[in-house]
Amino acid sequence: MRGRRDMRHFIKGSQIDADILHRILKAAHTAPSVGMMQPWRFIRVTDVALRERIAELVDAERLHTAAMLDARSQEFLNLKVEGIRDCAELLAVVQAPDDGTIFGRRTMPEMMALCSTACAIQNLWLAARAENLGMGWVSFFEPQDLVQQLNCPPGAIPIALLCLGPVPEFYPEPMLQLAGWRQARPFPELISENQYQ
Repeated sequence: MRGRRDMRHFIKGSQIDADILHRILKAAHTAPSVGMMQPWRFIRVTDVALRERIAELVDAERLHTAAMLDARSQEFLNLKVEGIRDCAELLAVVQAPDDGTIFGRRTMPEMMALCSTACAIQNLWLAARAENLGMGWVSFFEPQDLVQQLNCPPGAIPIALLCLGPVPEFYPEPMLQLAGWRQARPFPELISENQYQ
């Protein structure tokens, strides 16, 4: 778990053995989900033209993000924020349309579906690291644009693009920390007792 990193640098042209990919996806599928709704759907993007169109969506959102960062815009643009064109496998994670599950989510239906999907992504991430593969979570996209590219049904919500594959090396610390973008908060600051601090 301490060695898990959000990776952006991949070995271009590499591949993942089919058995390993199957194990990683099965690990995702063992994730807990509220009411056992299992709202996650993983879509392998194997079509080269589709991957390029997705990369272009990410490039466009990256520029929109930079425009909102004012003084840090150029610093942001200098960061490598994804590896879509280089990774061995690109997985789109889509939350399925709401199936009406009430058990455990009556008061927070959207949040519990999202949390369940996030658990599946974390399982996949840890399984990838155990297989010595890097993974990067890309969130730079307009969900509706990705819905169209992936031909998702009404109500489906893209949550993530996951870049997966061999990497030259794992970062010794989170990349944003190494780049001086942001520092991790100290552990004690995130734990309190009886009330929010």
